[in-house]
Amino acid sequence: MKAGFIGTGSIGAPLASNILDQEKALAVFDINPDATKALADKQARVLASPAEVAAEADVVFVCMPTIASFHAIVSGPDGVLEGNTMKTFVNLGTMGTEAVGEVEAIMNAKGIGMLDSPITGGVQRAWDGDITVVSSGPKAVFDQVEPFLQSFARDIHYVGDQVGQAQLVKICNNIMSFTNMVIASEAMVMAAKGGVDPEKALGVFNSGSGQNSATLTKIPNFILNRKFNMEAPMHIIEKDAMLWRMESERLETPQNVASATYQTLRQALAMGLGDGDYSEIIRVVERAADFELPKTRD
Repeated sequence: MKAGFIGTGSIGAPLASNILDQEKALAVFDINPDATKALADKQARVLASPAEVAAEADVVFVCMPTIASFHAIVSGPDGVLEGNTMKTFVNLGTMGTEAVGEVEAIMNAKGIGMLDSPITGGVQRAWDGDITVVSSGPKAVFDQVEPFLQSFARDIHYVGDQVGQAQLVKICNNIMSFTNMVIASEAMVMAAKGGVDPEKALGVFNSGSGQNSATLTKIPNFILNRKFNMEAPMHIIEKDAMLWRMESERLETPQNVASATYQTLRQALAMGLGDGDYSEIIRVVERAADFELPKTRD
């Protein structure tokens, strides 16, 4: 099967690159020509529209940042539905159950199989082929696509035969990760404002029961050096948190702790950090505490 990839931004580019390394051929498109340059240098075939990718590739992967862009590359002018070769459509983004359900209905009407496979792990792990994939959809479609997923994933979790189930699991994972980041930021600022060396406080957290993904990687790698370069735009993180809120209301499940996380992300946008990096969430806590966490690493 010939593969295509649409959406080669900061997270899509490494995924596409790993597919290209395995398959030795790939048709690609991104609305930003600069985003496909590195892939072109590796001999990927850069095309002018999603329709052209779907006219060349049997299986098309899409990694879009927003729900609007996701719908646009499917049903918009020059969308994938105008291609006549695509037999399988694979979503790698976090779009929520409603959006992927709508697209699945469209694909089914056209006789095109769909797999929902949102990713988690971050940009560096994507380059390393170490990303985690959560998949759901017809088992036969998953079996067909799995060899491609293995090109960029360390862990692949097939969670059910219904498109949308993977979205739900990914959204639950996201809100836990975001909450880890917020509480770790609050704890770091509190300890440092009280006069404790941030590095020593972090060492205790990572040796104790407070250890989480934020204390292990995000705070030491992106905050204590004040570089704020996770390559995760704050507005995308807020979008993912909004999807959690939508799903929790749909399923009528508790929102107490996660609502506080969501409000912190909303505060970040109100502070003008929407185009900034997700790691800058620490600035919301710092402003409230009237204290800036000192830089302790280069």
